[in-house]
Amino acid sequence: MPAETSTTAVADEVLVRHEARTAVITINRPHAKNAVTRAVSEGIAAALDELDRRDDLSVGVLTGAGGSFCAGMDLKAFLRGERPSIEGRGFAGLTEAPPRKPLIAAVEGYALAGGCEIVLACDLVVAARTAKFGIPEVKRGLVATGGGLLRLPHRVPEQIAMELALTGDMITAARAYEIGLVNRLTDEGGALAEALALAGRIAANGPLAILASKRVIKEHGQWPETERFARQRRITEPVFASADAKEGARAFAEKRLPNWQGR
Repeated sequence: MPAETSTTAVADEVLVRHEARTAVITINRPHAKNAVTRAVSEGIAAALDELDRRDDLSVGVLTGAGGSFCAGMDLKAFLRGERPSIEGRGFAGLTEAPPRKPLIAAVEGYALAGGCEIVLACDLVVAARTAKFGIPEVKRGLVATGGGLLRLPHRVPEQIAMELALTGDMITAARAYEIGLVNRLTDEGGALAEALALAGRIAANGPLAILASKRVIKEHGQWPETERFARQRRITEPVFASADAKEGARAFAEKRLPNWQGR
């Protein structure tokens, strides 16, 4: 039977589709290269809350409509006094509070300024070869405060992060892949399909194990080195004691796909 699919509009400018344990979240402002407004931020935040809340969802994919990912903040809305950040959540309802579950960016066209910072807040990145990335805020006398300066040095070598931050220059998807910012490259128009394929590989695994693995990778850098294994155990021992762990071992022995329960 085909996987169940549902589509909703979290806000007029954000579309959400649920399919095969994956939430597909689309910024739907192609006329403005998907620049972020307050409504977009609220829509993304609501979609990510739903992703984390629902047991039948394991991973999210975030993309943009109309062949572009996101050109950053909507400057026209900003000049009207609108701020596209949500207190406690940050720009696009995401940059300061990413979801507990994995989030994949599917990038076509431009991911610039806040759009690049959205990418940096995601866990994995799939990009078309024609995509472009950059944090050009300094060219406008501004600073990339939506996570660009904080996350980029942890995703690429510090010297490269420094160059991108200080020049504001864009880089190609091929260069982003070369320096480790992008996981997978596709032909133009293929980013979403490849991101969904990657999401499917993740969603096929144990949901408790997925959550624990992401949490350890994201948090371990803040732990004292002498406490890392002890803190890891506090997160992972419940996974080993779960019904899913037993189901995974049983399914392997019986040469069948596991039936995960998330407990």
